[in-house]
Amino acid sequence: MSPVTITNESVVPCDLDAIAAMLAHHMPRTGVDPASAVDVLLVDEPRMTELHEHWMGEPGPTDVLSFPMDEVRGAAQGEPLTFGMLGDIVICSPIAVRQAQAKSIPVDEEIAFLITHGYLHLVGFDHADAGEYAAMFGLQDELLAEWRAAQERT
Repeated sequence: MSPVTITNESVVPCDLDAIAAMLAHHMPRTGVDPASAVDVLLVDEPRMTELHEHWMGEPGPTDVLSFPMDEVRGAAQGEPLTFGMLGDIVICSPIAVRQAQAKSIPVDEEIAFLITHGYLHLVGFDHADAGEYAAMFGLQDELLAEWRAAQERT
């Protein structure tokens, strides 16, 4: 398994092993060395608000933030990534709970969606324009469908 570090500082329980396994599944699919490291942090709203305001200059909390390492770029351009620290993904668990309830899906499914979204940002994807949006969200849907199918087979 890849060196994925997950810290849950929120009161929302989630399957940390499943998160690590999902990221390990996504890495080779996106041309990333599976020995690459990712840190995932699940936080509450006050902590996410602090991070969102400090790093993005935007008020209030958000559902997911990604902090890619500057030297790790290329998967979005089809270039393989060698071993390294990809960066950090921060999830606001209470927002994930509300979004899951609004979509009538399990919380773990919403957290998987948010982590996959954050992961794609770490490896160079963005959604600033229509073309980038289509590419990123298309791949995100594929990765999540593949992950769900793999889980159903086990």
